[in-house]
Amino acid sequence: MAMRLNDDAADDSEMHEINVTPFIDVMLVLLIIFMVAAPLATVDVRVNLPASTSAPQPRPDKPVYLSIKADKQIYIGNDAVTRETLINMLTAQTRGDKQTTIFFQADKSVDYETLMAVMDQLREAGYLKIGLMGMETVKK
Repeated sequence: MAMRLNDDAADDSEMHEINVTPFIDVMLVLLIIFMVAAPLATVDVRVNLPASTSAPQPRPDKPVYLSIKADKQIYIGNDAVTRETLINMLTAQTRGDKQTTIFFQADKSVDYETLMAVMDQLREAGYLKIGLMGMETVKK
């Protein structure tokens, strides 16, 4: 805490006030950290999800997202993959842990055949924990 003497007073008394400069510096550093970290914590693949009325489930610390866009392009996180490289990229992402829950989201315009083909590929590779994602809606 800083202290300064009051120049206007004749009795040389101390003037007490809080120096807020260190507080502002800390807040600015925290703001910059959160501005940099926030975009890294989200998935940027835009998918038009169908609605669901079920209660949302808690997510793990580092979820693995598998997305299929309307043009049938497959993504793991933000990385585009092909059907041939899907399992290799997924194994690298999960470090070979077949018990990892794969959060699977597909655009509502994706046909059922494509959806089932990818799910069969996951099942054949040993990934049996698949969480289907949907848009949350409020029950009336």
